[in-house]
Amino acid sequence: MIGGPTRITQGIAVLAFAVSLILVSCGSASEPPTGQALYRRYCASCHGESGDGNGSLAASLRRFPSDLRLIAKRHDGRFDEAYVMHIIDGRLAVAEHGTREMPVWGAVFESEHRPEGYPGYISLLHARALTDYLRSIQQE
Repeated sequence: MIGGPTRITQGIAVLAFAVSLILVSCGSASEPPTGQALYRRYCASCHGESGDGNGSLAASLRRFPSDLRLIAKRHDGRFDEAYVMHIIDGRLAVAEHGTREMPVWGAVFESEHRPEGYPGYISLLHARALTDYLRSIQQE
């Protein structure tokens, strides 16, 4: 036998290691952003870094942005995930937003990242991450 079983085993181990490095490098480049990162990028300028509604652009809007830390409190202590996701992705218009000053983020997310064969996937992924983040900042 050429090389023997030890040499074959070593070759397989080296190959497996090389493949795992390639897969890890591919995976980390396409990791979805966290809800907090998305919030800072898309929401904080109006709703504030903490979600209090006092962002740097708040004063320039016709209606003052809502305090996102109080979503559950305004709904009798219930944080309705579907409701929040529908506001984020644009399926639900909210009276507090007036004439839709808040962008339809679902359309923005899809225009920035459109994976082949998965229409709506990025919008759903981002809306879910933002919703989870907003749940985490709720106050009583």
